[in-house]
Amino acid sequence: MAKLKFGTEEENVVTREEFPLEKALETLKNETIAILGYGVQGPGQSLNLRDNGFNVIVGQRKNSASWNKAVADGWVPGENLFELEEAAQRGTIIQYLLSDAGQIDQWEMVKRNLTPGKALYFSHGFGVTYSEQTGIVPPKDVDVILVAPKGSGTSLRRMFVAGKGLNSSYAIYQDATGKAFERVASLGIGVGSGYLFETDFKKEVYSDLTGERGILMGALAGLFEAQFNVLRKNGHSPSEAFNETVEELTQSLMPLVAENGMDWMYANTSTTAQRGALDWRHKFREATAPVFEELYDSVASGAEAKIVIEANRKENYREKLNEELAEIRDSELWQAGQQVRKLRPENN
Repeated sequence: MAKLKFGTEEENVVTREEFPLEKALETLKNETIAILGYGVQGPGQSLNLRDNGFNVIVGQRKNSASWNKAVADGWVPGENLFELEEAAQRGTIIQYLLSDAGQIDQWEMVKRNLTPGKALYFSHGFGVTYSEQTGIVPPKDVDVILVAPKGSGTSLRRMFVAGKGLNSSYAIYQDATGKAFERVASLGIGVGSGYLFETDFKKEVYSDLTGERGILMGALAGLFEAQFNVLRKNGHSPSEAFNETVEELTQSLMPLVAENGMDWMYANTSTTAQRGALDWRHKFREATAPVFEELYDSVASGAEAKIVIEANRKENYREKLNEELAEIRDSELWQAGQQVRKLRPENN
C-alpha cells in the first residue's frame, strides 16, 4: 500500500500502479456485482464496472424512470437487469446505491439476502453511521465496505469515458471473510477511481455532509447570491454581475486551481487581484469559520441526519424540492447564467 506524507502524518492510498485493473479483475473473477439503485451513483459505477470487464447486474424497481434509463443504457431485463430483490439474491457483492431514504426503506429485503460471505458495499457512510435512526445494522458474517467517489456519478462516468479518474475514499467497516481489502480495492479501481484514500464510515459521512452543506454546494451557492446581489444593488448589469461572480470563477480561475493549487492561480492573475485576494481571504475565513463549526457539530450530533430522514418521509417531499429548485432556477442570478452560457463559443 502506498503512503502519502503530510508533514508528520502518513495516509494510506491505493493507486492504479500497485493495484492495476488486471489484478482487480482476477480478484473478482468469481463474483457477481449487484448494483441496487440506478439514480445518482448507480449509472456511473455500473457502466464503468461493465466497461472494465466485471460481471455486473443492476437491480431497480420495474417500469420506473430509472428502470427505463437502465434499459436505455444497454442493461437487458432478465439478463443483467432485475427487480431489486432478485438482483440482491444473485449478487455476491451488493452495491447498495439507493438513496439514503431508499436504503432505509429496502433494508429488510437486503438484509435477508446477505448470506454469509457476501459483501455489502456503500458509497456513503450515512446508513451505517446513523444506524440508530436508519435501522441499518449489517449482519456479522458479511464484509461491509465503502468506496465513495469524490464527485457525482455523472462526473465519474464522464471522466472515465475521457480516460481520467475521479478520486475516491475507501473504508472497511467489517472484514468477515479476510478478503475485504482485496474486494474494496478491486471495486474502487473498477468503478474508475484515480486513486483511493483511506477513511472510515463515520469520517466519510461527517466530511461528506459538511462538504455538501459547506463549500461544495451550500456555502458556494450562498456566496454567489450574496456577491451577485451586492453588485446588482450597486447598479451593475445582470451580465456583468454574473460574469464577475460565477463565470470567471468556473470557466477561468477554478481550472487554474485544479492544475496546480491556489498559490499558482494567484501567481497567474494580476498584481491587483493578488493583493486584494491575499488580504480579504483572512476576513472571509474568520467570518465563516463559526458557521463551519456549527455545521460540523450539527453533522456529528446526528441533527442533520434527522432532518434528512424526516424530510424524505414526507409525502410531498418531491413537490417541495421542486419548488425550492425552481426558486433558485428562476432567480435573477441563474436566469442571467442561462443567457451568459448561451453566448459561450462552444454553444455557437
